[in-house]
Amino acid sequence: LDEDDAVVGYAQVAQAGGPDAVAELVVDPRHRRRGHGRALLDEVVALGARSVWAHGMLPAATALAAAAGLVVTRELYVMGRPLTAEDAVDPALPQGFSVRPFEPGEEDEHWVALNAAAFASHPEQGRLTRKEFEDLTRLPWFDPAGFFVAMHGDEVAGLHWTKQHDGGLGEVYLIAVAREHEGKGLGRALLARGLAHLAGLGDDRVQLYVEGDEERVVRMYTNAGFEIVQTDTAYRRER
Repeated sequence: LDEDDAVVGYAQVAQAGGPDAVAELVVDPRHRRRGHGRALLDEVVALGARSVWAHGMLPAATALAAAAGLVVTRELYVMGRPLTAEDAVDPALPQGFSVRPFEPGEEDEHWVALNAAAFASHPEQGRLTRKEFEDLTRLPWFDPAGFFVAMHGDEVAGLHWTKQHDGGLGEVYLIAVAREHEGKGLGRALLARGLAHLAGLGDDRVQLYVEGDEERVVRMYTNAGFEIVQTDTAYRRER
């Protein structure tokens, strides 16, 4: 979106034409309150966007969504906390479980199956294919030493995949526990094992993303000292 030969707004639609087409848009703060946001929103809806993301729950975004007749359908929490020397200690595991680093190759299929089961209701994560997973492992940030697999005998029972950003920031990229092993403290132990790894690498803070309606998981992170630092919201037009 241009004004006076300057770019003042931008929008994009992912998966355009499909049932899950989703849009994001942004307007330069110096050019807001001039109808640009609504113009971009109308354009992406015309292109088939079924939902629109707003990052941070800004008042202007909330007002735009309300004026356009959009309702909240999904909330994604960004949670974070500091990492300290106390985190750099490997935790005890529930009885009967062991943890080892991920071994790329033949076990990829087992990991993808566990991920699909653990995130069956998740609109993106639960659809991850083996090829998409292999593509992720080829990215520069991937480190198998930061991918922990929990075993129960010969069975893959859970995992914690960590990620490092620049500037001392680590991330709880993904935690999954097989449904038959839920409620045994394995998720908490895997979380602590990943935090110990990130703290040992020198990271001084950590963040994660979690669905707002996953109350049990949010409670686990809150009990581990995480706080909500931002809420990203998906809006959809009522039919």
